[in-house]
Amino acid sequence: MGGAILWGAVAAAPLFVGAVLALLRKWPPKWLGIVLGFGAGALMASIAFELWEEGLDLAGPIPLVLGVAAGAISYYIADRILDARAAKEKEQAGGGQLAVGALLDGIPEQLVLGIGLASGEPVSIALVVAILVSNLPESIGSAADLLDGGMAKSRVLMLWAGVAVLCAAATVAGFALASVTGDDFRSASSGFAAGALLVMLVDSMVPEAQSKAKESTGLATVLGFALAAGLALSS
Repeated sequence: MGGAILWGAVAAAPLFVGAVLALLRKWPPKWLGIVLGFGAGALMASIAFELWEEGLDLAGPIPLVLGVAAGAISYYIADRILDARAAKEKEQAGGGQLAVGALLDGIPEQLVLGIGLASGEPVSIALVVAILVSNLPESIGSAADLLDGGMAKSRVLMLWAGVAVLCAAATVAGFALASVTGDDFRSASSGFAAGALLVMLVDSMVPEAQSKAKESTGLATVLGFALAAGLALSS
C-alpha cells in the first residue's frame, strides 16, 4: 500500500505543479500555445502506446472499445455542462475543460497503475517521465486560462490540488480493488481514459493551442508526441 501511495502522489504531482508554475509568471500566449501543443502530442502518444495498447493486450477489443465510448460520452456531457455554465456566467470554459479532461483521464489511468502495483508489476522511470511530460503542460494551460478568465489564484490552486488528490487516491483505490477486478476492468479503464482524452484533445486542447501558437502548434505537437512515444516504447 505504501508503494501505491508513493507512486500515486508522484504521478499526480505534475497536475498541481503545473498550476503553481502558471501562477508564478505570466505566460505569453504563444509560449502557452506551444506548451499546450507539446502536451497534446504527448497525450496522443500516451493514448496510442500506453492506454490503447495495454487495454488491447489485457482483454481484447470489446472491453476497450466500450471503455472508449464511455469515456468519450462522459467528457462530452461534462464539456457541455461547462459550456452552458460559462455562457450563463459570461466566462470562458477553456481552462475548466482541460481540468475535466485531466480528471477523467487521471482517475482511470491511475486506477490501472494501482492495480498493476498490487499485481507486482514494476513502475519504470520512463513511464513516470511520460506522465510528467503529458500532465504538466495540461495543467499549466488550464490554470493560465482560468487566471485570464478572472478566477482567483487561490481557487485555481484549490481546483488543481483537488484534481491531483483525486487522481492520487485512484492509485490507492486501484491497489485496494486489485483482488476483485480483472483484466476486463483494467482494459475498460484504459479505454475510458483514452476516450475522454481524445474528445478533449479535439474539442479543447488542440484548438486552444492553435489559437495561441498559430504555425508553431504542429511542430510542438510532433515534438511532444516523439518524446512521449520514445519514453513509452523504451519502458
